[in-house]
Amino acid sequence: MFCNACGGQIQPQFNICPNCGQPIGALAAATPPSRLERHLRTLGILWIVAGALCAIPGFVLMTISSVARLGIPAGENVGRFIGPLILSIIGGSLLVVAAGGILVGWGLLKHQPWARVLAIILAILSLFHPPFGTALAIYTLWVLLSDGSGSEYDRLTRAA
Repeated sequence: MFCNACGGQIQPQFNICPNCGQPIGALAAATPPSRLERHLRTLGILWIVAGALCAIPGFVLMTISSVARLGIPAGENVGRFIGPLILSIIGGSLLVVAAGGILVGWGLLKHQPWARVLAIILAILSLFHPPFGTALAIYTLWVLLSDGSGSEYDRLTRAA
């Protein structure tokens, strides 16, 4: 007999898997989902939405930077170079942050081992982007840094 959660071999008389601690058989259906399991899907979706919303101004700024040279008079060589460069840097930065948010959201939904650490790092950086970034950061830290969430997330990654 094998455990449905971790795949480890178990004896028929066991009620709990000795490898991962998951209930076996009828007890598994009676076990309610933990706090982390209840909030992890919502958190993943919120990070994907936040990443997609961050990508929109990134694409707009990249488009404006490529068209901005046409609107600056020909005599302003410094302006024709610096203005589009600054817009490209800001737009590119927003696209990198958006890709990170989408990647973290996907990783949390798929219970990837690296997603928890990356989500905590992005949450700390998002604390300084009020109001929505701060709210998402607080929610992320509340879900992923609670007591026992690290070991529980590791258990979920092994089961996935």
